[in-house]
Amino acid sequence: MRPPPLPEPLGSRPFSTAEAREAGLAPGRLRRTDLVHPTRGAHVRSVPIELVDRARAFAAGLPPERAFSHLTAAALLGLPLPKDVELLAHTGPLHVMAPTAAGQARRVGCLGHRGLESRETVTVHGVRVVAAADTWCDFGELGRRFSVDDLVVAGDAVVASVRTGTSDAQWMLRRPLEARVRPRGKRRLSEALVLVRPGVRSPMESRARLMFGRAGFPEPEVNAILTDRAGEFLGEGDLVWRAQRVVGEYQGADHASRRRRSMDTSRRHALRDEGWMVEEIWAEDVLVGGRRTACLVRFAAALGLEPGSWTL
Repeated sequence: MRPPPLPEPLGSRPFSTAEAREAGLAPGRLRRTDLVHPTRGAHVRSVPIELVDRARAFAAGLPPERAFSHLTAAALLGLPLPKDVELLAHTGPLHVMAPTAAGQARRVGCLGHRGLESRETVTVHGVRVVAAADTWCDFGELGRRFSVDDLVVAGDAVVASVRTGTSDAQWMLRRPLEARVRPRGKRRLSEALVLVRPGVRSPMESRARLMFGRAGFPEPEVNAILTDRAGEFLGEGDLVWRAQRVVGEYQGADHASRRRRSMDTSRRHALRDEGWMVEEIWAEDVLVGGRRTACLVRFAAALGLEPGSWTL
């Protein structure tokens, strides 16, 4: 016999046993084959596959004083992660944090953590998650899964919208880090923190900036406004060495369309007419050894750097 339909809105979203009881469902209805149970006390019409759906379904069975944390929070917040870590975040166990007094969550399909009372939380995709700055600090608990550069990339993303300067942006991350007592991975987080900059729009912009910095180049401005001699707006440059009038433009996937390439070319001509030198940067220029060397040599020449003042 076909199970009786579920009352709205339970038929269209995950729901808890308590909600089922309030809606007047008999306990036996929850055992029918048209429902699956992602965790104790949670029920949904079909097996959730995507991370957002998994988190929503799992959250239906959690006590209210819980939040998703660590890799789960990072993925839900859209923070950039190393590829292998990103895959684990989307397909591995869900990270769930509880207040210290409540103890770790111990459920199939999740990794439990404690300390929620010391972290800020936000709601994204309809579920409660540890906020971005605290999530960045929690990366220190994940050891070698994150290099210093990975932490800088993620930190840049957390503070991307800050417009009041580098010190304020770094304070967004330093404040929660310093508020913790003997946090794991503090040395690596602190090393990354001094390299975090606001205004970055993509992970590869961060990695390109780090590449130039480690080679001993002067630090460029990030996504800086460029003007003509009359002060009229020309555009923004991804990496800008203003004194040398050199712009590094990262060419990501969003630059691949014909329309975007046409716009980029027009802007490049306008900048060159105003005395700016524009050099393209591709992912391979940052990640591949030979291409990386050639890129550094090209920019060193454009910036007029003396031999010996920088290193490959």
